[in-house]
Amino acid sequence: MFPARCPTGALSALLLLTLSGCSSWGCADTTAKRGEAGVSVRVENTYGQRSGVTAEVVDWRLRPHPQAPSEGDRVHFTYRFDGAGEHSGPAVDACAVDAKRVALGCLTVHASGARHLPDGALGGDDWLTVERPERVAGVLLIPNDRSYEPRGCAQDVKDGGGTHPPAPAGPGDRL
Repeated sequence: MFPARCPTGALSALLLLTLSGCSSWGCADTTAKRGEAGVSVRVENTYGQRSGVTAEVVDWRLRPHPQAPSEGDRVHFTYRFDGAGEHSGPAVDACAVDAKRVALGCLTVHASGARHLPDGALGGDDWLTVERPERVAGVLLIPNDRSYEPRGCAQDVKDGGGTHPPAPAGPGDRL
């Protein structure tokens, strides 16, 4: 175990560090499973529990971005969050997909960046850039809340760890 010449003070210090949580033995990071994408989704936390918030793609269309019309068509979509808080609401990934539900381009939309709608929901719009806009068959949302990323073991061995959102979706991912 320890050499015979190991000072008892060093052994005590090692034991103290281990018991105080300064050891990486107790820190574990896990990743949540990606939820089922849809036009309308119930937002869920990293443990798969529903938050009481619904996110929905209201409309989408292909058109040139007004600030870069020479770059061709992009995917312009509108979305809404029902049940979300104005300042600390969830965030979900939005992805333009082809007919086989393969992601062509994705980004994260935040309820906190949306505006108040007359019915009390929060809504907004955004743009997705995709390589081949003619392949876009729809825009889907992924229900995993991306508004909070807890510290991992690599950043904080003592207090980090836990369940993290799945990796963001990207081009080529099947949703």
